[in-house]
Amino acid sequence: MSRDQIDWNSNWRKVASTIYRKPVDSKLFGQSDIDVTPLDAFIREKRKEGVKVTYTHIFTILLARCLDEETPQFNAYMKFGRVIPRQTIDVMISVLQADGSMGSVKVEQAYEKTLTDLDSFLKAEIANSRKGQDSHHKESKNLLAVLPWPLRGWFFSLYKRVVVDWGISLGSNLSPNSFGSVILTNIGSIGLDTGYPALMPSSSVALVFVLGGVKKKPVVINDAIVIRNMMTVSVAIDHRVADASHGGRLLKYIKRAIQSPEEYFV
Repeated sequence: MSRDQIDWNSNWRKVASTIYRKPVDSKLFGQSDIDVTPLDAFIREKRKEGVKVTYTHIFTILLARCLDEETPQFNAYMKFGRVIPRQTIDVMISVLQADGSMGSVKVEQAYEKTLTDLDSFLKAEIANSRKGQDSHHKESKNLLAVLPWPLRGWFFSLYKRVVVDWGISLGSNLSPNSFGSVILTNIGSIGLDTGYPALMPSSSVALVFVLGGVKKKPVVINDAIVIRNMMTVSVAIDHRVADASHGGRLLKYIKRAIQSPEEYFV
């Protein structure tokens, strides 16, 4: 379904935006085990070619392409009780910094990038982020940190009401698009098997996608028990903007793509 065919503010969307309030009770959670065995083989081949591909590279591009081709409903935010479609598809990737704190890298128009493009871009951006040169929201985070305690709460409440709840932009770093279209985090890389994501209160994203750990597990394929590399992925959805059906279509797209990655990454 294309963007032009979507009724962004159907009767149900109007009702959902009224009865749910972000992020207190509008969260919808999902989880699924996916077979990454073919994807692991694809990644090994790409690394032999000199492209340092990881799960993060793969899922960054797949999520963006899915929002472009299959589930554009996730690429939207709320403004005064109405669903507003975004004009770009950007993926915000969580990055673990050298001091153990979390940074972020925003990949703009991620669905247009090749794996080679993304590899070069992330190498530079992640290096800067881990050096403390994270350009996304650094000024606002520093300002919030230096304010005295109850002022921090008041300032954040005001920011959340204006930018997140009302969808009003206060500048390039304080807008509904500051955190991109979707947040992607790979907790499997830090040793966690499963994650239960939250919709970040300071963002207007409708989807948070979490990559868990990979383990060898017995699965049934064609009535035979075989050992496969299985990853647990989890999602949090803003129920005001999208529904479980959209989450199901997203996961079906992801599963289909990672079974034949060579067809999706020419």
